Amino acid sequence: MSFKVTLQPSGRAFSADADTTLLQAALDAELLVPYGCRDGACGACKAKVLSGEVDHGRAPLSTLPEPERAAGMTLMCCAHAQSDLAVECRDVRSAHDIPVRKLPCRVQSLEKLAADVMRLNLRLPPNDLFHFLPGQYIDFLLADGQRRSFSIANAPNADNMLELHVRQIPGGKFTTRVFSAMKERDILRIEGPLGSFSLRDKPEDGGDKPIVFLAGGTGFAPIKAIIEDMIAREISRPIALYWGARAPEGLYLHELALRWAHQLADFRYIPVISGEPLEGWSGRSGLVHHAVMADLPDLSGHQVYACGAPEMIEAAKKDFSEACRLPLTGFYADAFTFATNNPI
Repeated sequence: MSFKVTLQPSGRAFSADADTTLLQAALDAELLVPYGCRDGACGACKAKVLSGEVDHGRAPLSTLPEPERAAGMTLMCCAHAQSDLAVECRDVRSAHDIPVRKLPCRVQSLEKLAADVMRLNLRLPPNDLFHFLPGQYIDFLLADGQRRSFSIANAPNADNMLELHVRQIPGGKFTTRVFSAMKERDILRIEGPLGSFSLRDKPEDGGDKPIVFLAGGTGFAPIKAIIEDMIAREISRPIALYWGARAPEGLYLHELALRWAHQLADFRYIPVISGEPLEGWSGRSGLVHHAVMADLPDLSGHQVYACGAPEMIEAAKKDFSEACRLPLTGFYADAFTFATNNPI
């Protein structure tokens, strides 16, 4: 049986049966709603059910706790319609704007940025321009039918190149291949662009507000893409980049961030180390989102773009909204997730 799902305040509608998640049904109807990991871990697709009934499916309590369920919240990547629905979901776009495609690519180069971080540059087919929004990601399509997701780390360019930052995961099938067996000119298959993490620069979306970028580890990748695009388009807004890692070597493009701070007006870069402070480290230490809170106790007039581990994302979202007056509509996130029984 099929149900009608109406998204508010846009008024866009689509059909969903009880066996298909709301997210997949929306994507099948060529509507792009906010989403990230697609497995319930990141919370990017969290929305409010205004009327009707849903089955929350496999939504984890860590991302969708009982009080939020009772308040009508749901995760669109996990929820199944049980009746006609009205769902409050901001930032709905047409998939015709940027179509999702499957295509081959060639490994152009591999460069170690740190002991456990590889810069993987991919060349796409010539004369076949790949459109994407800075901040989005791609999936590698593996021979056994599995997928591996990585954020694009560069702004769109005429060279039709994609830059990825791949962190090696112990026991990870794909990342072990990247670090030990992959070589230049290897052919891979990808699907993308995917995800809804991107800069909101329209006036009605708060496109004139100061920006806080919050990155954890390789969560720097999509933020790098957004900043490079802002530079290319000459978008001038106050920016504070907070990049956290356990050790200084985890800030694998530290010099690039310093260069932005020196070259760009109204750009601040604050590196933060969460592990034991090392001799010679004169920067900030502790949790990276705590550094934001110490410097900016009132975030009510800001936009925040956060990318990293789900735990960091959830802590930042909660603390920024409760302690720093950040509206939830001003928090945009992309959480890096992988299943522990199926490492990347």
